[in-house]
Amino acid sequence: MTGFPEIIRTLPEADAPFRDIKVWLLRAPTASAIFVEAMADSVVPAHSHGAQWGVVVAGELVLTMGGTTRTYRPGQEYLIPAGVVHSATLKKGVRVIDYFDDPDRYRPKRA
Repeated sequence: MTGFPEIIRTLPEADAPFRDIKVWLLRAPTASAIFVEAMADSVVPAHSHGAQWGVVVAGELVLTMGGTTRTYRPGQEYLIPAGVVHSATLKKGVRVIDYFDDPDRYRPKRA
C-alpha cells in the first residue's frame, strides 16, 4: 500500500506548519492523534510540547532528542517525554502515527 487508506484520508487535515507534509487529525477530549505522510524529504525544526508517542508505519524517520539521533523504520516506536526538545527529518514517503497527551496540539485546517 502506498499512502494512508481512504478511511484515514477522510479525516480533517491538521493546520500544521509543515511544508510537503500531509497531516490528518483525530481528536478526543483529552488527547489527539495525527497521521503524517511526507510528500518530500522534510525537516521539522527543534521544538517541545507535551508527551508524544509515535510509530513508523512506512519509510524512515530520523529523530533527534536529548542530543541523540536515531533512525526509526516500520514498526519501531518512540516516546518523547513532555518538554523534551526534539527535531525530525522525514524521508519522502514516510508514514507515521503520532499520539499526543494534548487534545489541542493541532487544530483542523480551515477551509
